[in-house]
Amino acid sequence: MNFFDLKTINAEYTDELKQAASEVIDSGRYIRGERVVKFENELCNYIGCKYTVGTGNGLDALRLIFRAYIELGVMKPGDEVILPANTFIATMIAVTDNGLKPVITDIDPHTMNLDISKAEKAITEKTKAIIPVHLYGNCCWNEQLKNIAISHNIKIVEDNAQAIGAKAETAGLNGGFMSGNLGNAAATSFYPIKNLGALGDAGAVTTNDISLAQTVRALGNYGEMQKYRHKYIGINSRLDEIQAAFLSVKLKYLERENTLRAAIAQTYNANILVRQITKPELHVNRQSVWHQYIIRTENRDELKNHLAENGIETMIHYPTPLHKHEAYLKYENLSFPTAEKEAKRILSLPINPSIKEDTAITIAQIINTFYEG
Repeated sequence: MNFFDLKTINAEYTDELKQAASEVIDSGRYIRGERVVKFENELCNYIGCKYTVGTGNGLDALRLIFRAYIELGVMKPGDEVILPANTFIATMIAVTDNGLKPVITDIDPHTMNLDISKAEKAITEKTKAIIPVHLYGNCCWNEQLKNIAISHNIKIVEDNAQAIGAKAETAGLNGGFMSGNLGNAAATSFYPIKNLGALGDAGAVTTNDISLAQTVRALGNYGEMQKYRHKYIGINSRLDEIQAAFLSVKLKYLERENTLRAAIAQTYNANILVRQITKPELHVNRQSVWHQYIIRTENRDELKNHLAENGIETMIHYPTPLHKHEAYLKYENLSFPTAEKEAKRILSLPINPSIKEDTAITIAQIINTFYEG
């Protein structure tokens, strides 16, 4: 069994996707057209924010948020941004690309997300932002983080690459509960394997700040505020019409697909029965969208090989904490014990809308028999 089968997942929507592509082709408008506007409005309505700006990918969305804050005078190169040790490297790149200083902190062993108490202790007079990464589809948000943002006047920039549709237990800064609308701004990725995946690269910035939205849009279009009037030295990072059309199709089915993922997670949790496995927690009031289903075990590599021998492909998200990447060797002497420990224990089991309940039960049984001998 493949870890992720995009062909099977998208097959259900093939006719609609082909129709959407045909309409874009026939329109003769492929950049900055009505389909981008339509999808941006649909995403605003879905998560409850005021503004969405489509971008070329999720990394650019995050980079452009920080670049816009710098252009608006909210931040300046050298300011500090707090982020978790356990995340994809793009989170770090978005910070360092803007000349900002990343302040890496350890993770909560229960959620695998940013340890908010440790993040609060890392705040200095130079701290301008915190990036709560909603890793694996779980909201990294609570009343403590909300109070930190308000009391310290710190921007909360959500890395929402893995959690479109997730809901927090407590309201965000603007009263909403949906990821992407909890902090001051958020970056979302629509990379094909995401819960809401395009058929290529795509991303978006969501916010309730009109100045930020306007600046992000200009920066992503060569810094242009008006035709041939360039206020900033911008880049080219725009959501294509055809990807926007695809995303409009797939957004209609996102809630259903997230529900199917949750059912598979519940099946795993109910059928993995061995004490050697740490399973993810299920919460009634906090709605995960289960972008990944992560188990933890001391003999991760042996279990991974055992599953492969039984035809089950698994992945490791992520085997290397931020400070241990070759690209960031200047941070290699830092120590984040929880992130380092869990990086050796985490294993991602297949989870997507195409997986059937009996398949998940079989995978759980294979895991059980590995430990029970």
